[in-house]
Parts: sequence; structure tokens; C-alpha cells
Amino acid sequence: MPTPLLSDSTLLLIIAIAAVVAAAAVVALVGFRLSRSYRELGTEAEHATFAALHSAAAAGEQLRNGLEPAGAFKASRQLRTLLNCAAFAMTDDARLLAWDGTGAAAREPESGVVMALAAKALSNGRTQVATLDPEMRRSLGLPLDGDLKAAVICPLKVDSRAVGTVIILSKAPTAGLVRATNEVAAWVSAQLELAELSSSRTLLAEAEVRALRAQISPHFIYNSLNAIASFINTDPQRARDLVVEFADFTRYSFRRHGDFTTLAEELRCIDRYLLLENARFGDRLQVSLQIAPEVLSTVIPFLSLQPLVENAVRHGLEAKVGKGLVQIGARDLGAFTEVTIEDDGVGMDPEQLRLVLGGHHDGSHVGLRNVDARLRQVYGDDHGLTIDTGVGHGMLITMTVPKNQPGHDA
Repeated sequence: MPTPLLSDSTLLLIIAIAAVVAAAAVVALVGFRLSRSYRELGTEAEHATFAALHSAAAAGEQLRNGLEPAGAFKASRQLRTLLNCAAFAMTDDARLLAWDGTGAAAREPESGVVMALAAKALSNGRTQVATLDPEMRRSLGLPLDGDLKAAVICPLKVDSRAVGTVIILSKAPTAGLVRATNEVAAWVSAQLELAELSSSRTLLAEAEVRALRAQISPHFIYNSLNAIASFINTDPQRARDLVVEFADFTRYSFRRHGDFTTLAEELRCIDRYLLLENARFGDRLQVSLQIAPEVLSTVIPFLSLQPLVENAVRHGLEAKVGKGLVQIGARDLGAFTEVTIEDDGVGMDPEQLRLVLGGHHDGSHVGLRNVDARLRQVYGDDHGLTIDTGVGHGMLITMTVPKNQPGHDA
């Protein structure tokens, strides 16, 4: 006798029950994995530590440019959460930069009112705990019958100078909250010192470029103009061509944008420089170039090669009797580009070179020291100049720079 078939309604019921069971199993599995992941993170204390570190890291990212409103505002949100206070404010030494509050303290007060709170901490550089009298609560936009009755004001210091403050509002500032606010202020101060150090490094790099430009100007410009003048009567067309080359060279050397350039651009500058020097030296100056095309796009610090070539001509060949050869090479070393400047001139005593690179010898060859210092500053001590020289044996200068340089735009 044949087995009776299930009715359509019974079959649909079975499918629905199976779907519900499957969905419940998936939810249970996901819940189990999430709970397991949560347990693997550690204890509640460790969770609190992770949350605090996350808030600090996020705030630090926003303070990278120092005390400026946009970064201070974003950092304040993170730091108020970290301190779990009703309101968190950050000021510089003259104005309110950011205010983050909740509940009755959500509305940002006027800058002058907050700076009145900050004044004493700014003047003596010490943490202040202030009781908010009715007039101050009214000025801050707080309800007179509210429970926010105290403020902790901690100075932000850079090189022992009070440059701003951190201010929090609370019901009653416990010793623990005051200490925690002091620690946050000290941490913010450390971020500001790092930002100032970064700014100082940038200013130093700009000063070094200006120093290199100053070196180029007096000696080279005087000689170039003299060489151009010597052709005005005998070869006017060459004099005009040299004027154009001189203008192009000085335009590149004294440009005001960018700390970096490409190897190709620097070589164009060197070509103009050598054309002008050739007008002075004639056939005494011989030049050889061996440049791998694939490295022409390598980014290098602005005016890092031209001073090396000028050093070879001015200090290597100018004092040499007879012809002199300057060889410029660039080759691909995989992740790096190697550039060499070699001359067969008078050379230099290695001990004197050591003093020059160490900053203990003023006068000639200062361009070598400046370029070496800039390379070390940008790429690290492993990427300073490598110099092989000896009295009467010329000089070989090697510069190695990485091809991949995030953040360095030519």
C-alpha cells in the first residue's frame, strides 16, 4: 500500500520550523564567538585600559599640529570621555579653543568667561581648583541650582612655559580626579612639545636651504656675471644664451615652494650650473654623466646635488693645474637610488673632512656639511654622505636615497 504524501500545509510548517531552528543556531554561534572574543580581550580592568589608550591615541592624532581649534575640538571629545567629566575645555594663552560638555554643560560659554578661569593657572603655571560661585555658574550658562560647582584648571606647558590650559567641570573635584586631570594635561603638553619639535625641524630644514642659497649667491653669481660680461663684445649670442641659463638657474635655486625635487630637476639645474662654469673654465672643465633613466623620477631633497657639484668644481678643480674631470652618476639599487659625484681635483685631508662634517670647521666645504646634515635629518643616519678623499687624490661623494618616500612631494 503506498505511503500517503504530506499535505502542502504540513510541508510548509516543517520548512518554517527548520528555518527558525537554523536561524537560532546561527545566532547562538555568532553570540558564542563574540562572547569568546570578548573574553579573550582580558579582564574588565584590561578593557578599561584598552579604552583609555584608544582615547589617548585618538586625541594625540588630533594634536599633531599643536594648539589649533579644529584639532583641540576633536581631541577634547576623546579626553572628556577619558576623564568622565561633565565638561572639558582646552585653551591657548589667549582664547578658548574647544569645549565639549554634556547635560547642563553642553552649551559652549563665551571665550572670555573661560579665560577668566584660566588666568591664574596661565600666570603662575600651577594647577588651580576653583569653586564656581553663582555669578560664575551664570556666566558659564549653568543652572544655579545644578550640581556642577567646581572646576579644575591645569596649565599646558612647553619648555616650562604655560601656553594654554585644560579645564574640567565636576560636582566636587576629588583628589583622584585632580590627579587624573593633571596627568591628562601633562600628556597634552608632551604632544604639544612633539608638535613644536616637528615645527622646529621644518624651520631648521628651511634655514639650511636658505644657507645653501646664500652660499650659491655671492661666489657663483659674481663669477657667472663676469664670464657673461667677457662675451658681450666678442660673442654676443653666447652672452645672451648664458644670460638665459643664468636666469633659469637662479629661478630654480631661489624658488620658494617645496623641500623636495626630483633627480631629473636637480640634474637640469646642474646642467645650467656647469654651462655657466664652462664659460669661465673653458676646456679645463670636463664633465661625464652616466645616469640610469629609471631613477630620474627619484625624489631627493631640494638643492642636495648642486652644492656637491659646486664643491667638486670650486674646491676640487679650481686649484688644480690643467684639465679636471667631474663625473656624475646615478644608478638603480632596487629600493634605493645611488648618486655619485667624483672629481680628480686636489682632494682633501680626511681629518679635515671629519671636522667639516662634524661642524667643527668653518669656511670652505660648508655645502658638504649642510647636505650631509639634511640627508641624515630626512632619511636617518644611515643615509648621510659617504666621502672618499685624500690630498691630491680627488674626491668621491656617494649619496643613497630610498625610492619610496611617503609624504615627500616634489
